[in-house]
Amino acid sequence: MHLTPFNFTAIAGNLCAAPALFGNVVVWKPAETQIYSASLIMEIYKEAGLPDGVINLVFAGGKTVGDVVFHHKAFAGLHFTGSTGVFQSLWKTIGEQLPNYTSYPRIVGETGGKDFVMVHKSADPKAVAVGLSRGAFEYQGQKCSAASRAYVPEGLWSDVKKYLLQDLADFKMGSTEDFRNFINAVIDEKSFDKIASYIDAANLSNDAEIIAGGNYDKTVGYFIEPTIILAKDPKYTTMCEEIFGPVLTIYVYPDEAYADTLELLNATSPYSLTGAIFAKDRAAVILATQKLRHAAGNFYINDKPTGAVVGQQPFGGSRASGTNDKAGSVLNLWRWVSVRTIKENFVSPTDFRYPFLQEE
Repeated sequence: MHLTPFNFTAIAGNLCAAPALFGNVVVWKPAETQIYSASLIMEIYKEAGLPDGVINLVFAGGKTVGDVVFHHKAFAGLHFTGSTGVFQSLWKTIGEQLPNYTSYPRIVGETGGKDFVMVHKSADPKAVAVGLSRGAFEYQGQKCSAASRAYVPEGLWSDVKKYLLQDLADFKMGSTEDFRNFINAVIDEKSFDKIASYIDAANLSNDAEIIAGGNYDKTVGYFIEPTIILAKDPKYTTMCEEIFGPVLTIYVYPDEAYADTLELLNATSPYSLTGAIFAKDRAAVILATQKLRHAAGNFYINDKPTGAVVGQQPFGGSRASGTNDKAGSVLNLWRWVSVRTIKENFVSPTDFRYPFLQEE
């Protein structure tokens, strides 16, 4: 069974086709906000010659589909992209049904993230600002890989802030029909309300200050301004919880506390999807690579933590971010095969006695 989210439409088509190419029958259940694009992908597949019954696109509700699929003895695997909570719930449901299945199901999941940008005092402040403006606000931050929290040294903060605010001032917001608009609406009202609630809380908090954006409007479309929160507390809510919207939280740390801040970063979030380090000092890069070994399945050096290229940067994370089975690589494909070993003996033994059993 293949469950896909509203974002990354092309990947949704890829991930349901890959198991089918390896001989599996697939039930594809897209998110409600992805129904049109999923339907279009299926039309393309059929026109290309996909036989009926190989990939089966269904538009029923999640519970309706789950009650059928997860209780069928032939259920063999789940490929999921979505929230951590839903994935954990599905895993529990599958576990409760194990005695009823013909074989143990393969479970692959790519879930949430609280993706970071760690900045060393040797970094280029302009490059940091662009990495943040692109990484946090492309696609309105509606990426599991979007930069959501950043740690910037005091000595660089003034320049990083200047360049970052300049970028935001140049952003154009509006309909996707105008390609000059860098910021568009978020996906739906539920998402809009959730993101707005974090902004409202930050406005009322003594531990946070909104230094850019902070406005939102759903009169015509669900539009939220790119928002930057400056956190006084490194464990402030928006430094820890996934928001999935155009909200970036920054914590400014003392220049000499780089190593300690790496430890802080690593312990702040249960997720481990993507992250980035900006530094010209190679020793700082190596230290971050070592200390953040388990903090990001996709780790970037002097680049934003988004935009993994299929075939070059297999994508996925561990901890609360998923099973790290690396979509876009052969590592993921092998999950959808059941290996059989065949031995044929052309000279069959005719005596049960092995040579070592003979008398000396």
